[in-house]
Amino acid sequence: MKILALDSTANTSTVALLEDERLIATYTVNTKNTHSETLLPMVKHLLESANTSVDELDALAVANGPGSFTGVRIGVATIKGLAFGKNKKCVAVSTTQALSVNLDGFDGIVCPIMNARRGQVYTCIYKNGAPLIDECCMMLDELIPILEKYDEKIYFTGDGYELIVNKEIKNKCETPEYLRYSNAYGVGKIAYQKLLKGEYTTDIELRVNYLRKPQAEREREERLKNENRI
Repeated sequence: MKILALDSTANTSTVALLEDERLIATYTVNTKNTHSETLLPMVKHLLESANTSVDELDALAVANGPGSFTGVRIGVATIKGLAFGKNKKCVAVSTTQALSVNLDGFDGIVCPIMNARRGQVYTCIYKNGAPLIDECCMMLDELIPILEKYDEKIYFTGDGYELIVNKEIKNKCETPEYLRYSNAYGVGKIAYQKLLKGEYTTDIELRVNYLRKPQAEREREERLKNENRI
């Protein structure tokens, strides 16, 4: 089963091609360039390098959030565009779950951290690939007491790594730098397991998962609330 997977939920643009769970090719760029400029050229280059066309793909997978609102939208829109009119299976994968795959085989728990701004992070806690808490958005300072309850090694990954690396946390372990970034292989690996269970959708039904409302909508609600107080 050939799967094209991508993740543009953070600064890193990453694309991968898998045959079931076997990695065929991957292309990752960690720059300030916008995903709208880099993602489609990356997909084109990756497929050409692997002598594969979109028509040969069995499924397309994307990290559909949480993460940067713009990045999440671009990733989902890219998959929708590639799948449009081709009757391809589309798979939505949690960004934090995909990040946890970076540390498969490590002894301990994995806590993906994504910077949600204003002192908040998107996060979850995984043990052997299974979530121990619900994926959520919370204040970073609220996460630390939760982590202190676990009496085992804790590894962090994600674009919020630098936010927590200097915090005093019991059993905190250093994660190798190359395992801190988004990797589309994790998206593809999870997508393969979901495909086996029939957990896929169409390009039309594919949706984003922001976990919280976009900033513009939150600011509008706050403005309306303040106006009603006057």
